[in-house]
Order: sequence, then C-alpha cells, then structure tokens
Amino acid sequence: MILRSITVLWSSGKEAIIASKSKPTDNITLHAGTMDWGQNELLSPVVLDTEVTRAARRRRQKKVAFPLLQDDSPCTSATPARSLLQHTPGSLFKQTVTPRSGLRNPDVSAILGTGSRSPRYVRTPHPLGNLSMDDSDWTNSLYPSPMSGLVDTSSTDDINMSTLMLKEDDPGEAAAVSLFPEFLQSYLRHSSSAVFDLLEEYEAVCQEKVGMLERLVQRSAPGQQKFSKTSSVRWLLQQEMVTWRLLTSLYRDRVQTAFEDDITMEKATLSQSEKVVVEEFFQRDPVVRQSQLVVDWLESIAKDEVGDFSDNIEFHSKSVCWENTLHTLKLRRTTSSSGFSRPLVTELDPDAPIRQKRPLADLDREDDARLLKYLFTLVRAGMLDEAQRLCKRSGQAWRAATLEGWKLYHDPNNNGGGVQEVQLVEGNPQRGVWKVCCWRLAEEEQFNRYERAIYGALTGNLKQLLPVCETWEDSVWAYFRVMVDTLVEQNLRSSGLGSEELEELPREYLEASWTMDKVFDELLATESKRVLEETKEYYHIIQKFVILGDLDGLIGEFSDWLGGAALPAHLLRFLTHLLLFYQSLGMQLKEDVSVDVLKAYIQLLISKGQTDLVAFYVSHLPQEMAVAQYAHFLESVTETEQRKRCLELAKEAGLDVAVVTKTVVENIRERDSEDFAHHDALLDIGTTEGDRRKIDVIEWLVFDPSQRAEALKQSNAIMRKFLVSKKHDAAKEAFGKVPEDSMREIYRQWEDHDMDTPLPAEDENAIREHLCIRAYLEAHESFSDWFGHMNSSPQKPSVLAQAAKFKEKVAHKMKEEDYQMDYSSWKGRLEALTDDVKERIYNVLLFVDGGWMVDVREDADEEPERSHQMALLRQLCLPMMAFLLQSVLHSTKQHQESLRLADIIASEQHRLYQVFSKEELCKFLQKLRESSLLLLDQGLDPLGYEMHP
Repeated sequence: MILRSITVLWSSGKEAIIASKSKPTDNITLHAGTMDWGQNELLSPVVLDTEVTRAARRRRQKKVAFPLLQDDSPCTSATPARSLLQHTPGSLFKQTVTPRSGLRNPDVSAILGTGSRSPRYVRTPHPLGNLSMDDSDWTNSLYPSPMSGLVDTSSTDDINMSTLMLKEDDPGEAAAVSLFPEFLQSYLRHSSSAVFDLLEEYEAVCQEKVGMLERLVQRSAPGQQKFSKTSSVRWLLQQEMVTWRLLTSLYRDRVQTAFEDDITMEKATLSQSEKVVVEEFFQRDPVVRQSQLVVDWLESIAKDEVGDFSDNIEFHSKSVCWENTLHTLKLRRTTSSSGFSRPLVTELDPDAPIRQKRPLADLDREDDARLLKYLFTLVRAGMLDEAQRLCKRSGQAWRAATLEGWKLYHDPNNNGGGVQEVQLVEGNPQRGVWKVCCWRLAEEEQFNRYERAIYGALTGNLKQLLPVCETWEDSVWAYFRVMVDTLVEQNLRSSGLGSEELEELPREYLEASWTMDKVFDELLATESKRVLEETKEYYHIIQKFVILGDLDGLIGEFSDWLGGAALPAHLLRFLTHLLLFYQSLGMQLKEDVSVDVLKAYIQLLISKGQTDLVAFYVSHLPQEMAVAQYAHFLESVTETEQRKRCLELAKEAGLDVAVVTKTVVENIRERDSEDFAHHDALLDIGTTEGDRRKIDVIEWLVFDPSQRAEALKQSNAIMRKFLVSKKHDAAKEAFGKVPEDSMREIYRQWEDHDMDTPLPAEDENAIREHLCIRAYLEAHESFSDWFGHMNSSPQKPSVLAQAAKFKEKVAHKMKEEDYQMDYSSWKGRLEALTDDVKERIYNVLLFVDGGWMVDVREDADEEPERSHQMALLRQLCLPMMAFLLQSVLHSTKQHQESLRLADIIASEQHRLYQVFSKEELCKFLQKLRESSLLLLDQGLDPLGYEMHP
C-alpha cells in the first residue's frame, strides 16, 4: 500500500522502529508506524505528553526566551556578508548565505534541515496561536523581534491610544501618520551604517503599526464605515512590511553575490553525498538560491497568519488515530445488533480505507479532513517540524514519517579519512523511491485534495499543488517551490547521484526549464480570477519586479502609476524610500521618474503638515530643482519660528540656504507684478494682501547675517515697486523689515573677509540705494506730518456782539487768551516742522555724489531692469519733491526761497531740470509766477528784494 510503503521506505533509512502489531481481535487489526523523534522512540500512536489547556499554553508561550546563536552571542544583523539564511524548520533545500570564504566546514544540518532546527530569517509580528501542544515550542527557533522592546510596553498606554484613535474620523490614517517621521528618523539613524539594518527597521516600524491597526479594528463596533478604511490601511502596511522583508532577503544575497563573482566553486565529486552536492549547488547558483529565498519569504508570510488558524482547530479524537472508528468497532464486537449497521473499515492501518474501500467513522473523517487542511497550512508556512509533531499528537506517527522522507541523504562517516568517532547518518537513502511513491499518491484522486497537495509540495508536483492555492502568494509559492525542487533534482542527475527510480517521474518534471520569468508568465495564464486580480495589486507588482531584479520594469510601473489616479499616501512613502534604497546601492535609476516620485511625496508631506520632513527629501532632487522645490514650499511658511526651523533643516540637509531664500523672495516679489509705471493716485492708495506678502517675505533674508547684502538688494527692488505706485506706507513697512545694523554688518563681514579691497560694487550700490529710499521716505513722512499740522490750526473765537453782558465778555476774553496760547504753540510747532520738511526734501533733491537714485560705482554687473527703474523713479519722485517743497514754502509765505528753488532746478551741478517733463516745468514756472506776484503785492521786486527808487 502507498502510505505504508512511504513510511517503511523512510523508516528503513532512519533505522526507525516500526510499532508491533497489536493482538488481533477477530478481524480487527491495528497498524501504526512510528519514527525516531530525538531521544524518544514511540512504541504506540498514543501521545505521551500531558495535554494542557489553551490558557496554559498561552502563558507558557509568553514566557519563551529566544535563544542565542551557536556562539552564544545575541542575534544581530550582519549586513556586509550574506548572513545565515534563517529558515523555516523542516523547509526544503535551505542553505547558509555566509561569505563563501567562511564555508570550509558548513553546517549541513542547517542547509537541509536534517538536524537541529536553525532560526528563521523572519520576525513574527504577533504570537502565532497555540501551535505547540507539547513542551517543545517551535517558537524557540525564531530570532527575537526587533520590536520586542517597542510593542506592548504599557497596556495602559495602548488602551488610551486606541481609545483616542477610535474617536477619529479615519482611525487607520490617524494611527499610521507617524510613519512619515519614523521612516525619516530610521533613515537618518542608519545613514552611516549598513543599509540592510535600515530595511529591517522599516519592516519593524510597519510591523508595529500593523499590530496597532489590528487592535483598533478588534475594538471597533462591527459595520462602521471608517474602520473599513482602517482595514485598508492595515492591509497596505502589511504588504509593505513583507515587501521590505523580501528586499532585505534578496538584495543581501545579491549584493554579496556581486562581491564574490570572482570566487569559483568547485563541483562536487561523485563520492560526495546528495546533501553536499546540493549545498554546493546552492552556493554556486544564485538563481536557485534566490528562488529558495522567495519560498522562505512566502512561507514567512503564511506563518504570520497561522496563529488565527490554530486557535480554531479542534479534533474529535485525541492522541489515538481514528479513535471513534476504533470505539465503534469495539462496540460492534462486544454487543450484538440485528439492526442496520453501516459498513466501516475492519483494519486500522494507514491504507485500510483505500484498500478495503470502506469509510471511517464520520467524526474521524471530519478529523482527517481538518487535520490534512491544517497540515497543508503548516507546510505552506514552512513548518514541517510542527506538522510532524501535530501528526504525532494526533496518533498518526506514520504520517509524520511520510513527511520526513524528502531529506537528502548524507553519511558523514564516508569522508575518506582515518578512524574517527562515528556520526549519525542524515536524510533518506531511499529518497528516490519515496519521491516516486509520494508522486503517485498525489496523483490518486481518491485521496483528500489537501493530502495530495502536501505530497505535491514535497515532490514538486505542481499539478496537484495549484488547486489548493487560492491567493497570489500561494500560487507564487507553489511555482517557486516546484522550481527549486526541479532544479535540485536536475543538478543531482547531472552530478551522477540521481536515483534510478526518478526515471518513473514524468519527463515534463525532470526536464522542465523553469525560470523566474516563466513563473510569472504562468501566473498570468491562471484560471483563478482571484489570482489574476491580485496580480494587478500595487505591492504584488512591486514584489514581482523585485524578485525578477527588473529595475527598469519597476521604474516604468512607477511612472505609469504617477500618471494615473492619486496613489495611497503610504504607498507613495514606500516608493520614495525604495528609490532611496536603490540609490544607496549605487544602482542606476531613471532620473525623471525618481524626480517625479520625490516631488509627489514632497507635495504629500506638505499637504499633511509634515513640514519638518520636507528638506531631507528635497535634498535628493537635482540641485537646481531642489532649490526651486524648497523655495516653493517656503512660500507657504509664514510664522517666524517655523521659518527659522525650516532653514535649519535645510542647512542640515545640505541645501544651499542662501540661494533658496533668495529664490523665495524673488518668486513672491515677481508674482502678480504690474508694469513698472506711475499710477495716477496722488497719495498712498493702501497696502493690498499681495503687497503684504512681498513685505513679509523679506524676513527670509534677515535670519542669517551673511545675507544682509542680499536683503538690501531684494528689499530695494520691492520698495522701488511700491514707490512707483505711491504706496508709501507699504514702502515704509518693507524698509522696516531690514535690520538697522545691516550696513554695518555688511562692512564688518567684508572686512573680516578681505581688508585690502573695497566693498563689491553691487553691495555698495545697494547700500546707496537703500539710503536714497530712506531719504525719500523720511521726506515724505515729514511732509505728511507738516501737512497734517498745517491743517489743524486752532480755531479763532468768533467776534463778540456789542450788546454782550459782562459775564460773556469775560468768557470771550478767556477764549481769546487760550487761542493765543494754542496758536503760539501751533505756530512754533509749524515752524519746526517746516524747517524739518525743508531739510529732508533738500536732502532728496540735493543727494550727494551724483544725485538721488544714481549709483556711485559703475563697475558693477549691469542690471538693465534696475537701471531703468531707478531712472524712472528719478523722473517720478524728484519733480514731486520739488512741488511739495513749493507747497510748503508757499503756504508758509517763504516766497523768496520758493523763487530760489528755480536756481537749484536749473543748476548744471545737479541737472534736476532733466527729470522734469515739459508739463511739469510749465507747472513749476506757474508756481514761481504766483510767488513773484505775492512778492510784488508786498512791495518787493519779483525776486523778493527791496526796490530802490
């Protein structure tokens, strides 16, 4: 019989003990094969371990202490070398990936799982349920989770956090928003260390958030719409977590392979065992090695979910195989029944139901179906050791033996050396026969489909494995597992160690030419609608190209996604950090797509208020683009302290802060800018919101003292626009944004830099222009004060009537005295203001060293626009200053001085007449004529001098 043959074939190789037949009773025969389980040789299918409750098992699992490595040192990640490919206990064809130079005496048991179990390469995000029902706990083989110190440190804090999250409109997004700064912090922590440590931390951070979101969903009320969003975010983060895991595993091997390309591996000789041949094959061939890494990765994903399944598994029989059938047969023997009796098997060996074509008891059939489905789940998770232990606990040690026969044979005593201590033989010397038997079993339709899938997975029978693969991950696992199995068999055959019995397997299996590309091509041809739909999911597409190592194809997908609908926020974060990872490895990327991804992520951070993160990601853009992008971001930052913080972050990120701030000011200064032309309004027309932004932006240039010269230049440009529009109040505010010590600071810095040369012409001209604008604003402000005071003279009391009473006369006299006092005070103030306004206007009209708004240094770089604006301002402002002065002089009856103003205008030294238009000159002469007439009325000559007879 097939199952008995498989069991005996394995047992003969392992020198296992076959349980003796129990004494037959009538026609009932009990057969049970057992296997060597370490130090305990089981003589019956009865489980010897004491049954424990679930609560007790959970308490024990919480107290599990993760072991140290073989050197008794704590588990650490070793990035530069291809560290141990920590694998699933019992998983097929595992190997170490330490540097080949260190493989003189490799641990063969770790490679093929024939000895003690090696630690897995994945971390478990949460307890995996109640898999272990005896004192041995398979979780002891795991590496400690890097989040073990971060998750569940305080149950009270966790409850409070969850309570707050439940109140959010979108709890999933609110709970995961901290991933944005956490990823940047992780990157910065590992910027000078191994890149694979960074990927492992990425995975750990996602792992923590996935656990948090799971707890949120569990505490929510069913049917709430907002928690469907939380579930979606959880799924995205879970996919991201396993993708980081895949990247860590594959690229650690690929990087190490690139370093070791010059090392050649010698092919195994015929005298070597199957295990040694396969071990060297894995070390030599990166395709099979990386394919096995993919299998390990997919098994780790399944293992993460096993806990939920194990909590729900229940068996009607305990310890004894087919206990209900045995009980029924015993009852029939001891009691006579003349009624209807359902036919059952009469023997209880493994092949009895098939051989006799009779069923088991209903409860046992349910147990078998449930057990087989659970066993396949464990096989799918790479947990063959746990599957064997479950078979043992269920009284089916013979089935556990069938799950052992795939292991490659190795006799360490046949090393050709001298006399030495005899070592245990590993693996199955009749593996070829076992494989053929298992293949046939998988092909038999009368067996349960999960049982056929189990043996299909162990023998590489893809046809029997795919029907139970429901998801994309399951299907990829099936293909890659079969691919590895096929490549191993082909290598053994080519080395001369292949078993003759394997010739009985189909040629399409033995001669298959599997490649990674072919696997994914086959997936696209699947008949499963679910798998086809899942092939289109973002992360599965990414995982596909990562496995294939097709970077160009992956970047092409990124480009298509960016051109379509808006990507999920956390997916965009993942894409950004994935590109940074590739850049850290020195891999060539399409710059335009990388730039687009970074820009999209930067915009996402800005929209989510993660302003402290923007500078770092902007710094990874090309230099000119980085300046433009960060400057555009800074335009929206208005608070002073936040501005300082953004500039500090920009400096830390390596951005050119001086160029960035200059760009910010220029962008806002030139935005919504009208033509540089004089407006018709006579006085200040008010400060608009756009003007306010231009004024406020000057602050960007005053934080750093080294930018004071640039602050002067930019503020001058802004104020020129205000002056031409007669927005004097706005110009005053802009002027006030520049620190008073700016000019002193400019000279001081230049002196510290170079004492022997004069200040650069551009800086000196900017200082002079700043002084010109200050003189003009002071003159205008002085005139405003004078004008206001001039029009606020005290009112003279009205004339008192002649018939007024004595009391009224006294009151009127007092009012006149008060008026005289007020008028005297007003007149004195007016005279002071008049002198002040005259002085300040003369300061503008007679500005030193060439005149107002005229550069003193001509060796500066030519700026046509600035020169044009300054010339136009002279034409607009100087005539106005002259008219204001005439108004002051005329109102204060200083007509003679008003006439002398003509000499100043006509002077060749200042050539102010050149800035007057013909109409303005006519107006100016008209004012002079009025002053002359008033002087004639006073008995003076037209110029204000006394006339002599």
